[in-house]
Amino acid sequence: MSNLTILWADDEIDLLKPHILFLEERGYTVIAVTSGADALDSLGEQAVDIVFLDENMPGLSGLDTLSVIKEKYPQVPVIMITKSEEEHIMDEALGSKISDYLIKPVNPNQILLTLKKHTEARRLRSQKSTLSYQQQFREIGMELAGNMTADEWVELYRKLVYWELELSATDDANIHDIFISQKAEANRQFCRFYERNYMDWLSGAAEKPLMSTTVLREKMFPLLAEEKPTFLIVIDNFRYDQWKYIQNAVEHYFRTERDDLYYTILPTTTQFARNAMFSGLMPSEIERKYPQYWVGENEEGWKNQYENELLDENLRRHGLGIKHSYHKVLNAQYGHKLVERIPSLMQNRLNVIIYNFIDMLSHARTDSDIVRELAGDERAYRSLTLSWLEHSPLMEVIADLATRDVNLLITTDHGSVRIDRPVRVKGDREISVNLRYKQGRLLDYNPRDVFEVKDPSKIFLPRLHVTSPYIFCHENDFFAYPNNYNQYVQYYMNTFQHGGISLEECLVPFIMLRPK
Repeated sequence: MSNLTILWADDEIDLLKPHILFLEERGYTVIAVTSGADALDSLGEQAVDIVFLDENMPGLSGLDTLSVIKEKYPQVPVIMITKSEEEHIMDEALGSKISDYLIKPVNPNQILLTLKKHTEARRLRSQKSTLSYQQQFREIGMELAGNMTADEWVELYRKLVYWELELSATDDANIHDIFISQKAEANRQFCRFYERNYMDWLSGAAEKPLMSTTVLREKMFPLLAEEKPTFLIVIDNFRYDQWKYIQNAVEHYFRTERDDLYYTILPTTTQFARNAMFSGLMPSEIERKYPQYWVGENEEGWKNQYENELLDENLRRHGLGIKHSYHKVLNAQYGHKLVERIPSLMQNRLNVIIYNFIDMLSHARTDSDIVRELAGDERAYRSLTLSWLEHSPLMEVIADLATRDVNLLITTDHGSVRIDRPVRVKGDREISVNLRYKQGRLLDYNPRDVFEVKDPSKIFLPRLHVTSPYIFCHENDFFAYPNNYNQYVQYYMNTFQHGGISLEECLVPFIMLRPK
């Protein structure tokens, strides 16, 4: 039974009496009026949940009435009902932001279905999502109990992201808690899997999945043989759930051809992961082969100032001496200028564009109370990402490229995870400052709390000193110093960080799109 109020405006309302009785028997309250003017008067006198509006009424027509309703009561859904199937009337009504469109004659079940669709859709979807996830819960649990491969972990993470987005629309606190618990268990198992296999992947002892060092070679380089420009957009700190959340906005202009995930290297930070992606080499290989392009952990200078040079060397090693450009967008002003330059960029076979907004957002969330509130949890963080995209120069770039014959790739160098569990660590003054990994001498920590690599050469990382291991956080952990411990923990608790091992940091999107 329902307690919703319907306003039904039709100059032949008497003929609709059976429909009205049908609805009233099901608990709906129906206000029946015979003109657009009466409909507006009724809306001014009492709250209404939905309006059924006849398109062809004498006096104030249905379309004229609709215009006033959307101006004064934009939140009220309006269902247009008409005898006419002429396309221009449909276009005019849809352009006026109606919620639905029915052609006379309508039957009671049509009306009931439309009502449920527009007044109970959220509740019905929530119930359906909850039931479907409950059915999937056991299946996901069985997968976690097995010995999964790298590809199977990718597919499981896709499922988890799907359910995270689906369940975000429900208000069922119990099902949210169940999902959070299962996702936490998945992260625990993933960290163990990553630790067991990471060194073997890098040494060649086991077949490695698509990784930072191979993703451009395998996914982008084949496209460069085509006689059209390829645009590679790298959004720093961009997670797979954020991609799925903004996908519809991007697909307004482009069609998603491939939706891939790849494994990042450690540490999952820009200095290491992005340099590895552009160069096709591990960090210690970059340091050895191109020492002029590697800035060490404790050296002065910007750690990623040679990305373009490393990409150029990577292209040359693979016989791709193509004309390409590289752009790093750090503010909206430069982003708008870049839009104006797109016609000239079409002369290049490859154009790389870096956007740092999401990384800046995560850091701002740490430092700003206002941003903490705006991105208070995972759902808000995704929502803020979409809001940024829709009003950013990046969307202008995407809209412009959609009118041209191009390949468009969207990817990132690493993701981030919301941290909530401190792990104590101590070290000397040269210890690295990242919250999710540490390198330095005299590190004091509990080996059970971390992924410990005493010999950095085994994971192809530069060595700071002879006795300088790397340690990495698992899951949602972060390193905290004993000095001012409580203040330090409170400051960083529930912020988004990267550098360690988690599904969100290590499995990141590589998306191939083509214009519609």
